[in-house]
Order: sequence, then C-alpha cells, then structure tokens
Amino acid sequence: MLQAHRGTVKPSANFNASTDAEVLQKAMKGLGTDEDAILQLLTARSNAQRQEIKTMYKTLFGKDLVDDLKGELGGKFETLIVALMTPPILYDVTSLRNAIKGAGTDEKVLIEILASRTPQQVKDIIAAYRQEYDDNLEEDVAGDTSGHFKRLLVILLQANRQTGIQHGNIESDAQALFKAGEEKFGTDEQSFVTILGNRSPEHLRKVFDAYMKMSGYEMEESISRETSGGLKDLLLAVVKCARSVPAYFAETLYYAMKGVGTDDNTLIRVMVTRSEVDMLDIRTEFRRMFACSLHSMIKGDTGGDYRKALLLLCGGDDA
Repeated sequence: MLQAHRGTVKPSANFNASTDAEVLQKAMKGLGTDEDAILQLLTARSNAQRQEIKTMYKTLFGKDLVDDLKGELGGKFETLIVALMTPPILYDVTSLRNAIKGAGTDEKVLIEILASRTPQQVKDIIAAYRQEYDDNLEEDVAGDTSGHFKRLLVILLQANRQTGIQHGNIESDAQALFKAGEEKFGTDEQSFVTILGNRSPEHLRKVFDAYMKMSGYEMEESISRETSGGLKDLLLAVVKCARSVPAYFAETLYYAMKGVGTDDNTLIRVMVTRSEVDMLDIRTEFRRMFACSLHSMIKGDTGGDYRKALLLLCGGDDA
C-alpha cells in the first residue's frame, strides 16, 4: 500500500544534520533565543530528519536537543516544537498515556487516536506503549473506561478490522443497525459497537448508504439521537473516519478553534501528526466544509511564533 504523499511537510532535499544542529545551537546560544531560526528549520524537515539532527546535536555538543529547546522556549510554542521533535508513534503513545494517567480521563484524545489510526499503526502503538512504559495499553484503557465506550475502544485496540467489502453482509449489517437503533424502543448498543468496530471503511460506506435508504437517516443522525456521552463521540468519530479521515480532522481542527478560546492541545496534536500524512487533503476538506480556509482560521486564532510555526505546518492558504 504505497500512499501518495499528501503532507505539507516533506524531507529536505539537500539535508545535512550537522549543519542543522549547528544552526539550532547558534539560535539558542548566548543572550536571547532566535525562535524564528528554530521554527523555520524544524518545520522544513521531516520527522525522520529531525531525529537525525537530534542525534548529531548530542554528538557535536554533548547535550540533548529537546532538553535545550525546552530550556529556551516556553508556552504553547514550546509544546508545538517538542511535539515536532517526537517520533510519530512515540507521540501517539505519550498522548494516550497522558490521556489515561492524567487527572480524569481525556476521552477526546483516546477517541481521536484510536478512531483515526490504521490497524497497523494501532499494533505499532501497542508495542511502543509496552516498550516505553512496560504496561499493557488495552488493560490501561479498560481500567480507565466503562460500558460500551470501553468495549468499542477494546475492539479498536484488537486492530483486527476486516478488509474489503463483504457484499453479502451490506444489507444485513444495515438491517442490524436499524433494528438496534431507530426501530427499537431503547438502543442495542452492542450491535453498533460490533459492526462499526470491525468492518472495513469501504464496507461501512456501503452500509451507511443502505442504512440511509432503509431508515431515511444518515448514520450520524441516528447515533446522535440514540447514544450519548463518550460512546456517542467515539461512534461518531469511527463513522466519520470510515467516510473520510481528512474530513474528520478538518472538522476536529475547526471545532478546536471555533468560538471563545482555543483547544490548543488538539490544534497542536492534529497539525503535528497530520503534517506529513494528509494535511493537503485536510485543507481541501476544510475549505469545502467551512466558510474559510484552515490558514485564515489559524491566523485569526493564534499569535506570535506559535502562529508562525502552525502556518508553516499548514503550508498555504486556500482562499
């Protein structure tokens, strides 16, 4: 499965790790920090290249680059730069760990990562989580959640989604969902959890069409009416990701910035994790779904070096 590169951040062509390490060291040396030099350089390198710079920085100067950056920078800008310096799987792993081990469970993070990552990525996350913390991610998630919300997270953590379209099951899946929800007094959540957790995205898209014909409702409408709380949010995320992962993230970014105050953690997480994956598609979907471009919304909602770095990750304006 070779995926076309739909990211805005690409590997730098004439890359030299030791030159870059020296530029960063100079930017942090002496009085004051050249934030601009740091953000211009790091947003123009792929994550793999940033790891090489980190290794070379220690080789040349005997110091840890991330520690030095943390010492020089502050606030949201620091959080963003440290995120850019973290290998992708490890970033997901630490995000999940903080979501589980922090005060209260950050359901939003569990939902976003586990609903949007591919089965292979989920397997890699589980292995890296064990390596990093010597803990079992599934046990940690299960110990921190309950009910059908927990069951669906556990199903997603099995990373056993079917592939392809089971043509013989499209109608029966749609029928099962209809019987479990709209047609029933009360809701049979288990059917939703099992079907939405285990079928492939392309199969689910066919099921959603059949469901619409059968019930007169979009899948999302029924879920919003029939379920609530964390389960509702997770089911909706799974359905949206089955339809289009970039559209799911466009919507996630929009609501992170809409209204009073910004959910900076979500903004940083999505901009960093999708910058080398599908940011171009996210921008296209954003423009299609909302009355403005992603670029203009970030510009209006953030400030300073933080804004500069985010706009470089966004990569351009779709006015």
